[in-house]
Amino acid sequence: MTRQIHFSANKGLPAIGQGTWAMGEKALQRRDEVHALQAGIDLGLTLIDTAEMYAEGGAERIVGEAIRGRRDEVFLVSKVYPWNAGGERAIAACEASLKRLQSDYLDLYLLHWRGDIPLEETVSAMQALKQQGKIRRWGVSNLDYDDMRELTVLAGGAECATNQVLYHLASRGIEHDLLPWCQQQNMPVMAYCPLAQAGRLRDGLMNHPALKQMAAQKGVAVAQLLLAWLISHNGVMAIPKAGSVAHVKENAAAREITLSNEEIAVMEKAFPAPGHKTPLAMV
Repeated sequence: MTRQIHFSANKGLPAIGQGTWAMGEKALQRRDEVHALQAGIDLGLTLIDTAEMYAEGGAERIVGEAIRGRRDEVFLVSKVYPWNAGGERAIAACEASLKRLQSDYLDLYLLHWRGDIPLEETVSAMQALKQQGKIRRWGVSNLDYDDMRELTVLAGGAECATNQVLYHLASRGIEHDLLPWCQQQNMPVMAYCPLAQAGRLRDGLMNHPALKQMAAQKGVAVAQLLLAWLISHNGVMAIPKAGSVAHVKENAAAREITLSNEEIAVMEKAFPAPGHKTPLAMV
């Protein structure tokens, strides 16, 4: 059975969604990106994550086109720049995102990262957006353990629905304190860049001998192993970006992969977690 993640007041979402970072940047890829998102919805990857930052609204326009006529099937997430995350600027930023997304509301609106605007002002703006019906719930992204503890003791701060952070097998720093704390709070963690960014780190993951051997034995792709490892953690969902239908199908199939304790141990031995507190990784 496909594992689900439960946000407040929703019936549960598959533990793998769809990310859109780098979408909307090249006109020639627009049709493929729209088709990929639509294929993901068809396959049950109904959470779509985007942001006003991505292609300066271009990704939101791609999502808006992809969900036209299907809004009720989708759990829609977007993120606000930190310098827009307070007062009337937050209201205007949200309204601009909604216009690009061709939607009347967001299921979840996130502070993209912490900036100079006090968290109290961001919480107040998020609560105002909820009261106006423009968002159903709100959360944060790229906030570390101390930030989260500061946030959740503020008036209204306990309503934070999620924290979206960088997390993959080769970047396990959140396991020291942030992830256990979120699990204790029953707060879902959304893992972005779950397959690592392009470059040597991603190459090291995809080409690691132990992972390649395990993937071959199980008849799956290494990328699917990495997604399966992530969502084996309580309260963690992954939001990989896939610009093609083939990649979306591969991501969706990862939900059905079961890893044994022995297999998880092999993977974690290959890429061990730091044994101490490390700064929150961000890209």
